[in-house]
Amino acid sequence: MIPSWLPADVPKECEGRFLENFEKSTGGSGRLMLFAGDQKVEHLNDDFHGEDIPEEDNDPEHMFKIASRADIGVFATQFGLISRYGRDYRDVPYLVKLNSKTNLVPYSEKDPYSRQWLEVADVERLKEKAGLDIRGVGYTVYLGGGYEHAMLREAAQIVLAAHERGLLAVLWIYPKGPYVKDEHDAHLIAGAAGVGACLGADFVKLKVPYINGRFDPSLMREATGAAGRTGVLCEGGKRIDETEFLAQLHEQIHIGGSRGNGTGRNIHQRPLKEAVRMADAIYAVTCKNASVEDALKILKG
Repeated sequence: MIPSWLPADVPKECEGRFLENFEKSTGGSGRLMLFAGDQKVEHLNDDFHGEDIPEEDNDPEHMFKIASRADIGVFATQFGLISRYGRDYRDVPYLVKLNSKTNLVPYSEKDPYSRQWLEVADVERLKEKAGLDIRGVGYTVYLGGGYEHAMLREAAQIVLAAHERGLLAVLWIYPKGPYVKDEHDAHLIAGAAGVGACLGADFVKLKVPYINGRFDPSLMREATGAAGRTGVLCEGGKRIDETEFLAQLHEQIHIGGSRGNGTGRNIHQRPLKEAVRMADAIYAVTCKNASVEDALKILKG
């Protein structure tokens, strides 16, 4: 029987490679714990230096140390960082982020456009020449602006090129711009999920739906339904209380129907040993069906 998550655009000779990448990255659970490390471009140094952030987080290698020691599905970051540190961290499962933009220009001033930096073929060459465990690629789409059409085309081409090489394709899809009144509107997020499915993504990373400024896991069902066979990942967002974060993650999966998470700040804005335990706790909830109580035990060591 053909697994439901094997896309038809994966060539016959690459099906085994794709399924291996999928199974390893999800721990056989069908859910993905994505450790997000792409914020050094997206947020510049805001997430890595400041009050209540350990000094070690200012060094990019901090994230590689975490990824090498923790249970994760994939570590998503830019091609250049992987090329600088990858030889020392060959066993880390990587997902290469193919576009990024800074936050310097407000969305109110200019519609967001995050162009593709490199081709999937470049990623494939790095994987082969350096012997790295690169399992997929990622790309961000901003819906609702004047450059939407260009990013949608790039995203579609990236998904196809990834699948043709047996790699996973993960899309970050965020509605932005002057026509978007509420980025956390459940109906809008469901629309973004449907776009991810239409682009053929294996997973789509989305905003978390809120009502009156509060998280309600039942609101996610529209998005996870609209995504169909594309797995929904919820963004981790800014760092919050550990118990609250793990409880929300558990509800996102078991009430909202999500198939994973994309978490950065709630992991790397901690000293190394604590960051590793937090990643392990998140992985346990995501891929091992751990309870919140069991995950907190992992976090506390």
